[in-house]
Amino acid sequence: MFEDFFENLCQIIGENPQREGLQNTPKRLESSYFELLSGYQKTPKDVFLSTFCDIPYDEMIVVKHIDFYSMCEHHLLPFFGHISIGYIPRERIAGIGDFAKLVEIFARRMQTQENLTYQIIESLMEELNPKGAMLVCEATHLCMAMRGVEKKSSSLLTSAVRGIFKESSKTRSEFLEHIKK
Repeated sequence: MFEDFFENLCQIIGENPQREGLQNTPKRLESSYFELLSGYQKTPKDVFLSTFCDIPYDEMIVVKHIDFYSMCEHHLLPFFGHISIGYIPRERIAGIGDFAKLVEIFARRMQTQENLTYQIIESLMEELNPKGAMLVCEATHLCMAMRGVEKKSSSLLTSAVRGIFKESSKTRSEFLEHIKK
């Protein structure tokens, strides 16, 4: 399938798919896309398997600057950045690596940044049932940097706020202060 796709692409743009440097490109392309879009094979339920209920902690927990790479669903070009997540547990505390795994599930799909932000916060609320959560995502989009308006140093910031973070400006401010450092 990737061989046909690559050959058609080369024909459209006027490239020779048989030249030496391109001979293994369809296989590399296939491998690359299966890795970059591997998030379809997992669900958030796969992530939060080992949570801790016996720790009586009810203060804010913040995981900062989780790096991610995703694929713009409009242009099939990468966007990348980092996500910071804060939550206040109700009963269950997740392991720190679980948040990186949750981000990867949704980042490794064809996405918009807005949808990525929404899917992560909704999954966190559903799986952990915290008192509240907040997420901030900042990313650079190669579809904007490499083509179209070509604004190389621009970034997009999205956020999502749920529960006590939505109700209390003090809680939101505390989270934002934590991730500034």
